[in-house]
Amino acid sequence: MPYPDRFYPVVDSLAWVERLTRLGVGTIQLRAKDLDDSQSLQMVTDALAITADTQAKLVVNDYWRAAIVAGAKYLHLGQEDLADADLAAIREAGLSLGVSTHDEGELDTALAAEPDYVALGPIFFTTLKSMRFEPQGIPKITEWKKRIGNIPLVAIGGIKFEHAAEIFAAGADSIAVVSDVTQNADPDARVRQWLGLSAEAA
Repeated sequence: MPYPDRFYPVVDSLAWVERLTRLGVGTIQLRAKDLDDSQSLQMVTDALAITADTQAKLVVNDYWRAAIVAGAKYLHLGQEDLADADLAAIREAGLSLGVSTHDEGELDTALAAEPDYVALGPIFFTTLKSMRFEPQGIPKITEWKKRIGNIPLVAIGGIKFEHAAEIFAAGADSIAVVSDVTQNADPDARVRQWLGLSAEAA
């Protein structure tokens, strides 16, 4: 299976990790903010227990120390987290690394870390968190893909299922989805739509 999968939901709770795992999602990012060291280690450990012996790959957002201690295999860092992280320890632990980018300078920083994928966002306006950056738009996906070559490119930010075909056509290898699942009136049905799209492209 490719990593990350073409459909890449980002969620903030163990309940969501369990729900998505049960639905057959291949890559799930757990992004829970403002946890201390013991809380983050407990959450990562519990999430890994949920995904053990399933097809789901759990991506830990931010908490690289917890990811190492708990034995996670996948990590995602934002630029601020990347600046503070011990990349040598992360690589020594065998973690795959994804990095967020929003502009040219951040892309240079990300590529210097030799990531396993690069994320670009926000593609569209998003209300989920306050962003220092304006929406990137779909043409930026094509530009970024030319810059990074064979490194997988993840598009994120305000993306709905109806945008997927255009975003993949622009060069994205994967789409990270937040509110289109978590705030959907029927999340399970929406997940199945995304998984169906991924299966068609396989």
